[in-house]
Amino acid sequence: MKKLLLHLDTDPVPSAFDQAVAYDADVDNVISYGGATRDNVTAHVHGMIFTRGGKNLKNSAIFIGGSNVTASELVGNAVKKAFFGPVRVSVMLDPNGSNTTAAAIARKVMSNYDIKGKKVVIIGAGPVGQRSALYFLKEGAAQVVLTSRSLERTKVITNQMKKAYGVDVIPAETRSDEMVKELLKDAHVAITSGPAGVCVCPKSAWSSSTTLEVVADVNAVPPLGIEGMEVMDNGAEKEGVKFYGAIAIGNFKMKVHHGAVASLFDSNDQFLDETTIYDIACKIDNK
Repeated sequence: MKKLLLHLDTDPVPSAFDQAVAYDADVDNVISYGGATRDNVTAHVHGMIFTRGGKNLKNSAIFIGGSNVTASELVGNAVKKAFFGPVRVSVMLDPNGSNTTAAAIARKVMSNYDIKGKKVVIIGAGPVGQRSALYFLKEGAAQVVLTSRSLERTKVITNQMKKAYGVDVIPAETRSDEMVKELLKDAHVAITSGPAGVCVCPKSAWSSSTTLEVVADVNAVPPLGIEGMEVMDNGAEKEGVKFYGAIAIGNFKMKVHHGAVASLFDSNDQFLDETTIYDIACKIDNK
């Protein structure tokens, strides 16, 4: 029986990237719909769960994407509500690639590196930064600091994370290079997940830290997020600090994405989200 993937995208035009990755994960056919909302997905879900029954349900699955993370999460909740008891299919939630990207960052940083007891500073409080914070805390980081250019905005985000996940993430702001330098002076790990083409961590900030051991950046558009970073850096050591660039992280992100999509067809009752996708990443060789 063919493996079918229903691709629900909150953007008007469904992502060609997500469709291509699905086919590379050995899906036989991808059925894509754009403009997905929590109000219009029920009929699509029923089309997947009522056409196959019993053990054959595992040959159908649902992928939820889109650039609006909040909207995609609402669609995810609507999809779950459309199921009937055991009549369900597995679902993967990866809006804007945030879950697979953050999982790749965390696993790359922890390549032969013990995060336990360490201080992590994440510059960029978007979905990738938030999910990265969860993963580092899960693995035993002593402190995770999440920053944006507005302390008030960051506080709202960290309060939401406390309510949703029960984790204590420290809010901070990085409106200047001096603020970044101050945050990194006693940090062990620095992650930049800011806007493309913006350097948010100058060399003066990371090189002056006597404790910094690992840095990672997801920005592949020059100038990169960390001065001195190269996109292909994959553990390169510079002034005693290990560097992980956007391409090295991205290559592993693709492995995680492929692995997660493939695993959807192992059973009909999985829901892969920001917590469970990380578990899959931990089983994949991150070299």
